[in-house]
Amino acid sequence: MILNVLGCSGSIAAGSHTTSFLLDGDVLIDAGTGVGTLALDALARIDHILVSHSHLDHVLSIGLLADGVMRVRAALGRGPITVYALPETLAALRTHIFNGVIWPDFTRLPSAEQPVLVLQPFAVGQVLTLAGKRIEVLSAEHTVPAVGFAVECPPRADGQGPGWWVFTGDTGPNPALWARLRTMKVAHLVIETAFSDEERQLARISRHLCPAALGHELAQLEGSVDVHITHIKPGEMPAVMAEIGRLGTPHRIHALETGQVMRLA
Repeated sequence: MILNVLGCSGSIAAGSHTTSFLLDGDVLIDAGTGVGTLALDALARIDHILVSHSHLDHVLSIGLLADGVMRVRAALGRGPITVYALPETLAALRTHIFNGVIWPDFTRLPSAEQPVLVLQPFAVGQVLTLAGKRIEVLSAEHTVPAVGFAVECPPRADGQGPGWWVFTGDTGPNPALWARLRTMKVAHLVIETAFSDEERQLARISRHLCPAALGHELAQLEGSVDVHITHIKPGEMPAVMAEIGRLGTPHRIHALETGQVMRLA
């Protein structure tokens, strides 16, 4: 199982792309600007898109992807791309994106009978099986309805599983998340830290994390886990990671990088 980090920045700049992860080439976890780094044939192989929440930096590429691959997938006889999200998130996409004003409704194009996109609701706690991959929907606490995801890594040759790859999504302090993670063997934790401690008030209002809040959250996770920091704003990486480096934690913390490849098997 291979996960490619297409984007992990909190905003855009040269070399910075917003949140998007590609799992085994056919499952997209969030659809930020990082999706645009893929070649057309790679885009056309994406069959499933999991959306954490409705904010633009996580959904921007869904409509563009649909437009770009519609003809290619039709020529190859491939079915629609399924977009999975909370009902509130799907309603936001229908109302504010696929409304004919911001973007055409690709849930009805090229025809209502054979659209390029199909919207599928899920719920927190639900386990999806997509192309043989088991993915659990986790709770998140944000300014809009939001979730995270846990991907079950495949077992080793000895039959023992290496654990779960977990993406918290955009979230502030969230006791329910840690209660669930304490029952799982977490191998990799991708967690956002959007602001420095100097902007902790902004982080609190926008329900993101700053390094101090991150330290409090990680203290609720037992053991020593590989922690990957995402969603840092362009230009803020040195300051945020320096503050994180001063946290007293047993976890191994690194900044996630666009283009990084994570082998989960």
